Amino acid sequence: MPFKNIGGEKMQQIKKGWGRWVLIFLVLGYMGFLILAPITALVKGAFENGLMPVLRVITSPVFLQSLALSLKIAIIVVILQIFFGTSIAWVIVRQEFVGKPLLNGLIDIPFSISPVVVGYMLLMMFGRNGYLFPIMEKLGIKVAFAVPGMFLATLFVSLPFMIREMIPVIKNLDRKQEFAAQTLGASQWKVFWRVIFPQIKHGMIYGLTLTLARALGEFGAVLVIGGGVQGRTETTTLYIFRCLDERRYIEAYTASIFLGSFSVLIVFLADWFKRRQIRQHRNDNGFVG
Repeated sequence: MPFKNIGGEKMQQIKKGWGRWVLIFLVLGYMGFLILAPITALVKGAFENGLMPVLRVITSPVFLQSLALSLKIAIIVVILQIFFGTSIAWVIVRQEFVGKPLLNGLIDIPFSISPVVVGYMLLMMFGRNGYLFPIMEKLGIKVAFAVPGMFLATLFVSLPFMIREMIPVIKNLDRKQEFAAQTLGASQWKVFWRVIFPQIKHGMIYGLTLTLARALGEFGAVLVIGGGVQGRTETTTLYIFRCLDERRYIEAYTASIFLGSFSVLIVFLADWFKRRQIRQHRNDNGFVG
């Protein structure tokens, strides 16, 4: 009987081992099919005629102009989301008011609405027959088929990232340090910079990188509200779309690799900051490993 039990335990361990490797294989195969296969196809298509066509694309004025517009919109969006996203997260965590659940639910709307619908809604508001067009016309501000409309669209679709990243960070703040600083007579501003900011900066950087990656990759909303006019409202994603439409595949593949590599780098930096934050938290609390 003991030998049978030992044999049964070994069989169970072998089955668990096989199950573990099968699951790992399925996960790696799934991720490889969704991510590695398209990347391989892009690289093969971009370098089909050698390195020189790729260099010509990334140094062409049209591509650089579209990249500059993408970076301009993304950086302004990130700056605003750092301030307003953190402020919204702070209010949700620290304040109690009527309508707080509604506000918390509204934050996730950009996740559930198609970017194309977002662009269409902005067009309905700021287009020639839009509700706000007369006001914008009197102010001399053109929103539809212009950079301001693309900026608003990108601001909308990237709204949740900073907020959702900052809410758990603010919830886990050590408030004893805040109360101690206030007891010692520190102003609210000094409490924020000396006590609160060092605890939330890593979460803020992580939210910043995610927001930047989302802003750079936006396509549907900026296409509808901006129109994709070359030299005026053409971001890098719209440049890729136009090159595909005109069957200039090497240019489209090259721009896709460039923009995709930049976004992947941003995501890896975000992951690095997050792991660094976790390690620092463990060290501060006396954990090893």
